[in-house]
Amino acid sequence: MTRAAAIVTAAALAAGPARAQAPSRQAPVVTSLTLFAGTAQGLYRSRDWGASFERVAGQRAGGSLESVGAVACILPVGPQVVLGSASGVYYSTDFGETWKRVAESGPCTALIGSRYPLADRTLFLGTPQGLQRAPLDLYAPEDMPRAFLPTPVPGRVARIEWPGPQLLVATSSGLYLSEDSGSTAGRVGTDPTAPLPAGDVTALVVSAFFAVDPALVVGVGSEGVFRSADGGRRFAHAGLRGRRVHDLVWLGPFLYASTDAGLFRTEDLGRSWTLLAEGMRDREARRLLFPLAPASGAEAFLGTDRGIYWTGDGGLNWRALGGALAEQEILALATFPQPDPVRRRGGR
Repeated sequence: MTRAAAIVTAAALAAGPARAQAPSRQAPVVTSLTLFAGTAQGLYRSRDWGASFERVAGQRAGGSLESVGAVACILPVGPQVVLGSASGVYYSTDFGETWKRVAESGPCTALIGSRYPLADRTLFLGTPQGLQRAPLDLYAPEDMPRAFLPTPVPGRVARIEWPGPQLLVATSSGLYLSEDSGSTAGRVGTDPTAPLPAGDVTALVVSAFFAVDPALVVGVGSEGVFRSADGGRRFAHAGLRGRRVHDLVWLGPFLYASTDAGLFRTEDLGRSWTLLAEGMRDREARRLLFPLAPASGAEAFLGTDRGIYWTGDGGLNWRALGGALAEQEILALATFPQPDPVRRRGGR
């Protein structure tokens, strides 16, 4: 990213320290956005910016979600929502009012679609057995798929990034890179002079301009965070050793890591990390979402092992959201419209 953009983003996220009190949430910021949360009990939806959540059961005439199981994957694309659960893949064309089961593949561990869904309707689904690819007509209600196609990527899939045409997949077997959108793939990070440690790759984030700036960051087992500036050929340790990383999010100059010991942030590529724990003690951070990035990147939702937390100042102060999700384990967070995938991520 440019130096000017980095300065603007840093200024926006640093605005919080001037206020000692917790951020105010007296009114929804954007009432037209829908927030989705996946839990071990199913899918929940908020129409008031997290102030309250309702269980999404679906109308029985169109397919019920009563027995959907754990929901770990949510992909909203306009009024269309793709849902990956323990019992398969479901599809809605009306923001989750009605559903249709479109595949029995699962349980779902990761889910991603093209950045340009109108031009490329391919969908990648991660499972405990490996990566699968959906037929091109997934979003066409008149031609719903019944099966997903296997790819050469093995192992339990934790995260998928698709900057295009490159596809990167974090798995229990290592980090895989495909140059042809999944038709072929090979494990990366095997350079003996600077390898990626063997182990379960649990988190992954890539540069927004991966084709010209092939920077990426991963979490490996309890080894912490590792970064690469050359597309995964060589890696360097970037801190948090002893922590298991569940999620990584790049926002301008800042890199966030959701871990088993809480949420951490670095602004120097991992040379130093800050624990963002005010108002959120003894919580395991699972999923982090900046729903308005990059326009208002200071506001975020964090899914934990016991409920959802909200911040209005980039993570300095947190407030628990009560209601139906107060003590539930949060497996997935998503919103429509989705955050801009190009402008919200940083680089090396």
